Amino acid sequence: MTSYLITDPKFYSAELPEFSDNLENTLSKHQPDLVLYRDKNNANYAEFALQFLSICLQYDNTKGMLHGNVELAAKLNAYGVHLTSLQFDEIEKAKALGLFTIVSCHSEKEILKAEKKGADAVTYSPIFSTPGKGEPKGLEDLQHIVAKISLPIIALGGITTPEQVKAVEKTGCFGFASIRYFVEN
Repeated sequence: MTSYLITDPKFYSAELPEFSDNLENTLSKHQPDLVLYRDKNNANYAEFALQFLSICLQYDNTKGMLHGNVELAAKLNAYGVHLTSLQFDEIEKAKALGLFTIVSCHSEKEILKAEKKGADAVTYSPIFSTPGKGEPKGLEDLQHIVAKISLPIIALGGITTPEQVKAVEKTGCFGFASIRYFVEN
């Protein structure tokens, strides 16, 4: 099952040296398949993204992704881009630029829309209870969606323990994504 680490300045820092150290420590410990640099409020996002991608390149099986910015991801030669649920119109542009494209989805309708527009994968969330993210979908709903949809689905939301990762894996999901799992384990 694919593992997908999502950064958050709350855990990785908004200061570049500390961010770099924290990222390197987490990557060396967990060696995730995909890593997303996500910081919605960083005025120096491009500078951090460049450092982030440089660090990701040091790990053979780890692919660096940028959040929401197709042009910057292409310019910095990121592996891909993770688009928000408001960016479906960016999918075709991202694919034309050769970026692996993941889209945040919260319903079957959104997943089908992402698939039709050519996304490579989607995150589906929240699976478990997550602060500020609404009612969790649960494992049964996730398994139902995975069985119906051919597009790779990455479970997201409230996945913080190895037991939850195992439960997600049993649904047949393509992968799991988390912020806290990679920090707390």
